[in-house]
Amino acid sequence: MTERYPPLNALRTFECAGRHLSFVHAADELNVTPGAVSRQVKVLEEWLGGALFYRRHKQVLLTPLGRSYLQSVSEPLERIVSATERAVQQNAERPVAITCYPTFALRWLVPRWGRFYDKHPEIDVQLTTSLQPVDFTRGDIDAAILVGEGPESWPGLDAVKLLDVDLFPVCSPALCNGSAALRQPNDLAQCTLLHGTPRQQDWQRWLHFAGVPGIDANSGVTFDSLNLSIQAAVEGLGVAIAVGGLVAEDLAAKRLVRPFGPTRRSKRPFHFVFPPDRLRNRRLRAFKDWLADEAAIS
Repeated sequence: MTERYPPLNALRTFECAGRHLSFVHAADELNVTPGAVSRQVKVLEEWLGGALFYRRHKQVLLTPLGRSYLQSVSEPLERIVSATERAVQQNAERPVAITCYPTFALRWLVPRWGRFYDKHPEIDVQLTTSLQPVDFTRGDIDAAILVGEGPESWPGLDAVKLLDVDLFPVCSPALCNGSAALRQPNDLAQCTLLHGTPRQQDWQRWLHFAGVPGIDANSGVTFDSLNLSIQAAVEGLGVAIAVGGLVAEDLAAKRLVRPFGPTRRSKRPFHFVFPPDRLRNRRLRAFKDWLADEAAIS
């Protein structure tokens, strides 16, 4: 059974050669050799079962079949070109769509947002937050900021490491003053532990890492976001486990303090994750490069 569609590269080459009535001029337009043009035309002629050009010395002329076929295909090919140009323009005007975890957005990304627009005022970015897995096949998300061990965590996707996830207790400075002040990890037995739902195992992992026995890692108050548990710590309601990169400004401003160590580094850092073909979008490349620069100075 004959294929419904002719070889598209050969069809494009024929249209160009027929329009110029010259293999040489067609070669110049297509950035190939005249021999390559001749071969592609021959492929189409064999597919059609008839000659499209009379070949003369340094000249080609359309056969009746060639003239008829050129008239038939020229307009549809032009419509394809116009439709492609419109699609490219429409995509160029669409904001870059990024998704990430809510707490990462609030405590790390948004405070730096202005610096991106200072550098790239012409690029619009649409930011959404979610704790759900990202489905890139839907096409409405260009990239995501996720935690994982590395590219192997996301088969078929590219991943650029941004920040390590360093975990340690934080609290209000008020809890480190007075006779009942926090001095050492064992003092946590007298404190309220603050948990964020997405990372409910952090206290258990840190207590095990720090070698602190006898403390119920599941006790205390649980919030539905890490951001709320950190804010509760700022308000003096207890002690939270924080991700270092997300509380750097609170520590610098003395809204939070580290009552003691140690620091546990997770094997699952933050990564910028995206399908490889999305990097054809120069605006996404610019956002990726800016993120990497910001992460390097964090």
